[in-house]
Amino acid sequence: MPVVPPSPPVPDRDGPRPAVGRAAEYFELLLGDAAAIEYERPLVRARAAGADADELAELDRVKLLALEVREAFAARRRRESELTALFDTANDLAALRGVDSVLTAIVRRARQLLGSDVSYLTLNDPARGDTYMRVTDGSVSARFQGLRLPMGAGLGGLVAQTAAPYATADYFADPRFRHTTEINDGVHDEGLVAILGVPLVRGAQVIGVLFAADRTERTFDRSQVSLLGSLAAHAAIALDNARLLEETRSALDELSAATRRLRAHTASVERAAGAHDRFIDVVLRGGGVEDVAAAVTEALGGSITVLDEEGRAVSPGAGAATELPPDPAGALTLARATGRTVQDGSWWTAAVTVGSELLGGLVLHREEELADSDQRILERAALVTALLLLIRRTAGEAENRVRGELLEALLSPGLRDPDGLRERARRLGADLDRPHAVVVARVDARSRPRALATAAHLAATRGGLAGLHGGCVVLCLPGLEPGPASATVRRELGAAGAGAVTVGGAGPAVGPDAVAAAHAEAARCATTLVALGREGDAASADELGFFGLLVGEGRDVPAFVRATLGPVLEYDARRGTDLEGTLEAFFAAGSSPARAAESLQVHVNTVTQRLDRIGRLLGREWSSPARALEVQLALRLHRLTRVDPG
Repeated sequence: MPVVPPSPPVPDRDGPRPAVGRAAEYFELLLGDAAAIEYERPLVRARAAGADADELAELDRVKLLALEVREAFAARRRRESELTALFDTANDLAALRGVDSVLTAIVRRARQLLGSDVSYLTLNDPARGDTYMRVTDGSVSARFQGLRLPMGAGLGGLVAQTAAPYATADYFADPRFRHTTEINDGVHDEGLVAILGVPLVRGAQVIGVLFAADRTERTFDRSQVSLLGSLAAHAAIALDNARLLEETRSALDELSAATRRLRAHTASVERAAGAHDRFIDVVLRGGGVEDVAAAVTEALGGSITVLDEEGRAVSPGAGAATELPPDPAGALTLARATGRTVQDGSWWTAAVTVGSELLGGLVLHREEELADSDQRILERAALVTALLLLIRRTAGEAENRVRGELLEALLSPGLRDPDGLRERARRLGADLDRPHAVVVARVDARSRPRALATAAHLAATRGGLAGLHGGCVVLCLPGLEPGPASATVRRELGAAGAGAVTVGGAGPAVGPDAVAAAHAEAARCATTLVALGREGDAASADELGFFGLLVGEGRDVPAFVRATLGPVLEYDARRGTDLEGTLEAFFAAGSSPARAAESLQVHVNTVTQRLDRIGRLLGREWSSPARALEVQLALRLHRLTRVDPG
């Protein structure tokens, strides 16, 4: 049936109302959510209207019932609000919101539901042994918001000790709490008087306290304590969830880190295994240092450079570094001393050693950090490089010894078995029937080992021979004339640090029988250079001028005359002049143009003009003492042999 709304109250001027109408007025007050004082009005009007005692007693009973109903409605509404707040808090926890936002919402709801001026939550700090403010709502004091409380002090300390709620209507007058100056000052700054605190419990441990406080005296009832306790339980759950979530995240992070480390370790093992296989392959197929460098850069990336024992770059690897560490020699020395890889910025240096001997080093340039396992790869590469260098050096020493023994046999008197010597040379990649320049290098005794090593390398790369004979380094180099061969040897040995090297050349020597004679001539050329004060120079007999006639073996006199007087003789033949006769008269007259003119019966100016012409043909230094001697010797030889200038 439809609900009939109650009739509005009738003013007093309408006359007295029946008792039933006055009772119905209380329903109107209930529906209108009137204040408690309003419930006295129907009773007052009934007394004024002259109602009898029974009617007034009934109205008073109805009033009391209406007030009870009103209080029940209010309690139900409060309970609904509390349940809504608890439900919202549970939703916050279920939604896995951040712990700070959940605690802030709980503290704010506690203040709203209890109608308090301030609410706040403190947490215990086991590390420092005290309690600190975590969240506040309604607070205005910075000192209060930053307050740290000693364990066991104040109302919160009592709650934490007993794990039970405590309330006080007047905090400063309550003797149950241990008051401290710091706590009292903070509470006084905030202006708090009445305080209720309930514990936050996780398992059997109190982890904090949730508070509601007023700035005036107030008594908190049981329902308010229960409500705040329920909110505290939710706060404890939020904190526990946050702890579990943090532990879970930490465990996941540790698991992820362990997975990354495992993957990195697996990758490094695979890199090491791959590099190891490459190194074995390089050694087995007779590869070189460049192959090792390529294997390292393939495994580790970056760029690599090979150093010699002095820390100088001698052989870049794949993608060679454009520059070296600030102190490559120092890094190499430290790597040798420690036996480990040395880092200098983005450079990583490993020493290449055999026993206590330093052969060189490997420098890897890479911006990324080099893990320990990757450093082992670089160190293993240095070990393989040392092995290759040792193999190469041992093989080179053996080959050089064999080449030296063959050269010694070629230079020995009474040559025997030329065909056997040819076969031995062929096995070394040399052909004795090719024209060879024979070179003798005079070297200081301390520099002989370095000079011999350089000479052996030069001979091996050119298909020749090298060795030590009579205290001098001797080379047989095919395909070169004696002069260029001497200059090449002097340059190479000097660049290798052999000091001042005096080199004589001879040849060409063709066949095993010709090597010894060419060697003797080359040795005489070197000796002549020293006698002439030209130490550190290089020359063949042809380049020594007339001295070559003295030291040469079967020198070509016509060639010497052409080399010395050729331009003058050709000019006379072409122009019909007699510059040759003028030269003979000039030298016969003691280099006097005037006396030469008298001898030739020409004017002195004519002689002067002819001498100028000779200077333009032979060079301005033709009349210097040494050059003049060669010219005079050539004139005499030409007169004797009548050399044809053509």
